[in-house]
Amino acid sequence: MTRTARATRTTITEPVAELDPRFSDEGAVPTPWSEATRGLEAAEVFWLSTVRVDGRPHVTPLLAVWLDGALHFCTGPTEQKARNLQRNPHCVLTTGTNILREGLDLVVEGDAARIVTDAELRRLADLYEAKYGPDWRFTVRDGAFHDPRGGEAHVYRVVPTVAFGFAKGDAYAQTRWRFAR
Repeated sequence: MTRTARATRTTITEPVAELDPRFSDEGAVPTPWSEATRGLEAAEVFWLSTVRVDGRPHVTPLLAVWLDGALHFCTGPTEQKARNLQRNPHCVLTTGTNILREGLDLVVEGDAARIVTDAELRRLADLYEAKYGPDWRFTVRDGAFHDPRGGEAHVYRVVPTVAFGFAKGDAYAQTRWRFAR
């Protein structure tokens, strides 16, 4: 059964940041959550990992926006990722630089919940267009995004339950952020 996000916003307190010394340089410090959220806001491409009904992983690139303490993405209702999420909402979104010696790679774990309220969907449609340009202009009706070419997309919210940051450069640092709900 598909989980549906409530129209109210989830309140997120500042997560607890923990540095993993096994994968961090001596003297490294945890990456602040504010830096991670700036990275999530700015990232253009994310990789979504879901689980197929037979337990095999499914990974695909997609666009996402950060709003109100959560990542949001859309997908066609018959696509593999939508079918996977209908059975199992656990998922992971990753983004980063793909450069070994600089940047911040981010991993966000959580459960995907479908958004169906038009007011929330309109806010997200506006954010998609502002971030990705007019090719990503959606209209909202019947609890979904619709594009001018006739496609329908369901929109999902992923509130982080845990996140990881992999800072690279002068000092390598692996940060884990734990969220209290």
